[in-house]
Amino acid sequence: MMKKNIFLIGAVACLISQAGLQAQSQKSRPNIIYIMSDDHAYQAISAYGYGLNNTPHIDKLAEKGMLFNRAFVTNSICGPSRAVMLTGKYSHINGFIDNHSTFDNKQQTVATILHNEGYQTAVIGKWHLISDPVGFDYWNVVPGQGEYYNPDFIENGVRKKVNGYVTNITTDFAINWLDKRDKDKPFFMVYQQKAPHRNWMPEEKYYHLFDSTQFPVPANYFDDYKTRTRAAYQQEMEIATHMHFGYDLKVPVDSVLEKKTGPGPSLQGSLNRLTPEQRKKWDDAYNPIIEQFNKAHLSEKDLAIWKYQRYMKDYLRCVQSVDDNVGRLMDYLKQNGLEENTIVIYTSDQGFYLGEHGWFDKRWMYEESFRTPLIIKWPGVTNKKSTSNQMVMNLDFAETILDMAGVKIPADMQGKSFAPVLKGKQKGVFRDAVYYHFYENQEHKVAKQIGVRTERYKLIWFNENNEWELYDLEKDKHEMNNVYDQPAYKKVQEMMMKKLKEKKEQYKDPVALNDPSKKV
Repeated sequence: MMKKNIFLIGAVACLISQAGLQAQSQKSRPNIIYIMSDDHAYQAISAYGYGLNNTPHIDKLAEKGMLFNRAFVTNSICGPSRAVMLTGKYSHINGFIDNHSTFDNKQQTVATILHNEGYQTAVIGKWHLISDPVGFDYWNVVPGQGEYYNPDFIENGVRKKVNGYVTNITTDFAINWLDKRDKDKPFFMVYQQKAPHRNWMPEEKYYHLFDSTQFPVPANYFDDYKTRTRAAYQQEMEIATHMHFGYDLKVPVDSVLEKKTGPGPSLQGSLNRLTPEQRKKWDDAYNPIIEQFNKAHLSEKDLAIWKYQRYMKDYLRCVQSVDDNVGRLMDYLKQNGLEENTIVIYTSDQGFYLGEHGWFDKRWMYEESFRTPLIIKWPGVTNKKSTSNQMVMNLDFAETILDMAGVKIPADMQGKSFAPVLKGKQKGVFRDAVYYHFYENQEHKVAKQIGVRTERYKLIWFNENNEWELYDLEKDKHEMNNVYDQPAYKKVQEMMMKKLKEKKEQYKDPVALNDPSKKV
């Protein structure tokens, strides 16, 4: 009998010990917060050195982490970038090729994998994948693009209106979830801001930020697209020509100049969401702008510059609230003893044009939209300010997150972990080229395109036009001079054609490459 009792006591002690080790192991695994803002240009993060604005809280992540100068996307548009990040697969594999797609939420994602490995998971803020989030213990997302003021949120399937400013509310929900989570498990939180997506409605405390600022107009703001193909001429995303007075610039649609661009989307639905108190503050801020503009009678060139200034001010005002809320979230981690065991990733769903080539929006394979901001703070690994010029992609995010969590990366994912880059242990070049495929030619009339970028060169094929562009990024960093078919670049062109075909085959893209000699 005594032997039996000793055996039972030993077995129980063993189980308790195993449970304790498992709990200890769970707690030692890093927490991971993935922050994605919408349309946040790297030029609008002060750590990148463009001098447009000041983002102290995002900069602090860079001061204690790694800033990537060459992070790229596979498909420069909101929904597809999110699908690529979740799956680690190109759009043609995960099925979400454009913003009119619906995400297959039954497929494997980084969230489902981490959830199955014992992580608590949550997605809060913008979702934009149509189907409900799967693989998350908790989800609370805005429908579609969301609204800036008094937005609707869908919390685990229940839709409700929430009073306040969306950037602050998203952080409120994130902190609330962190407070209520199971403290004995590691967490993976996807925290995605709607801002600074169009139509750029700032938080009221920032209505007058930048009032006295005149932003420098980009050198190629009045780009004539000389040497470029039809795609550059046929787009509809020029600030001077296509930006709407009412919706984008907050000048009413009855403006005498609105007829030139057409009425465009209506701002009224968003304004109708404001409370009387909010509407009064809005009118107090914007009515003087309207009055001054109507009295100015600007020339065509001056009007183009005025539009640029109006756009930049509201866009950067929205960014300021994003930065404030990164600070709020980081303060919470510090105050609750989570700072040293939480990896923080800051990025955007792609880059964005801030007047370069005269444009706003994204979609192109040109650098400003192809390249995205990426800053990663990994305590114990990236403890001091560092930068990387290695070419990484959002295709690699899922794999890197799994690697950082100590979880096996599925063989069918198409990217690869750049954790060795973060650890300073990368031997040689991480990636010799990056491959791009944009599918949507609807809003803004940006032509469908496929391309490849190496360290120095970029080849773009506008496949619906069967026209090509080639850039020498060392000599032409602003991509103003298309050197395709120039004799001096014959060997480069052949090399890039070969590289494009290699990458297309590597990523199993079924698109057919046409004979470049045949024009349409």
